[in-house]
Amino acid sequence: MRDPASRLPSAPGFWRSPVRGPRFTSVLGLVLLAGVTVLFLTGLLSYTAYNPGLDPVNDKTPDRGVLGFHLFAWPTDPVWLYRLTQGVHVTLGLTLIPVLLAKLWSVVPRLFTLPPARSLAHALERVSLLLLVGGALFTFLTGVLNIQLDYVFPGSFYPLHFYGAWVFFAAFLAHAALKVPVALRNLRALREDRDDDLVAPRPDPPTVSRRGALWLVGGGSLLMSATNAGRSFDGPLRETAVLSPHGGPEPGSGPNGFQINKTAAYAGIDPAETREDAWRLVVTGRTGTVRLGRAALLRMEQHGAALPIACVEGWSTSDQWWGGVRLRDLAALVGFEEDPPDVFVESLQRRGAFRRGALRANQVADPRSLLALRVNGEALSADHGHPARIIVPAAPGVLNTKWVARLTFGDL
Repeated sequence: MRDPASRLPSAPGFWRSPVRGPRFTSVLGLVLLAGVTVLFLTGLLSYTAYNPGLDPVNDKTPDRGVLGFHLFAWPTDPVWLYRLTQGVHVTLGLTLIPVLLAKLWSVVPRLFTLPPARSLAHALERVSLLLLVGGALFTFLTGVLNIQLDYVFPGSFYPLHFYGAWVFFAAFLAHAALKVPVALRNLRALREDRDDDLVAPRPDPPTVSRRGALWLVGGGSLLMSATNAGRSFDGPLRETAVLSPHGGPEPGSGPNGFQINKTAAYAGIDPAETREDAWRLVVTGRTGTVRLGRAALLRMEQHGAALPIACVEGWSTSDQWWGGVRLRDLAALVGFEEDPPDVFVESLQRRGAFRRGALRANQVADPRSLLALRVNGEALSADHGHPARIIVPAAPGVLNTKWVARLTFGDL
């Protein structure tokens, strides 16, 4: 008769899978070491792309203290920079989910080890594991919900994901410092250590080898990548992103038939406010304020630029041809003929995040940074920001403000 104590998760005989073992866990751990490091660095780049130094307009993370540093002023070249870094961040995060789940499964017996703390050092290690596992699950879960446009946590995604990522990565670094040498020794060993606590003392008959299990995890990761990565492209590849809300065919046809996040209806835009006879752009700067209707803007010198749109959810479009007035020319109207400063942009949008945004002086000065009036040779549609929107090379999509109502030039 089976000992009742062996039915408890803390009993060595409870865990009977023949797949678990130090080498299996070590392979998964080293994959996560490389993947999570890239994931964190691209996340830092995404944070930098929002130009957190333009506080508190762009960065609304409360009490961030020393964590609120920014690496550098986000550049405008190459124009696909944010498209690349954020596409890698989101796609890699999804690709790592099967690896993370397999790694947690492989070490689950250690979560039930008794006694829970054999020494102070062991207790600290267990606490760090709690932060590591909790931080990993929270960070990945908030990220997945955000890119699926189904964010259900109370509070804003940005600060919660920000703090969760820092907790996770700090615990991850501490864990890696302890475990990487062990993992490398396990991989160099010719035979599995049968005394390791991950090896079942009385395993069940195998249904899959450890190598087969690794292939299964790798296949799951490839499947996650293949069914999501396509949203960073146009044409047939986008239709492969079947697990993404921004996958599938383009939402419409014609010059304005490319991906959007927020519709005019969602943003609460009243069509009466955007009519030719009603809408005025208010531009404020050193020498005062000017008001310009759409007809007046069209009489100004017009410029064009081929620029993509890339969003924090990881989706992007290829280059669209935008036409309109340079931001630096608008700055010149209010006293900044040379060296245009930062600009504070306000939208007609009434609800939702990023009704306001700020751009750095280097972004304003770029000749491709436009107050766009047209796209691909046609007037902007309501959902793409009619009567005017911001378009800036390499900027996150939310800073390419739609339905622009006011521009305030000056140091922020």
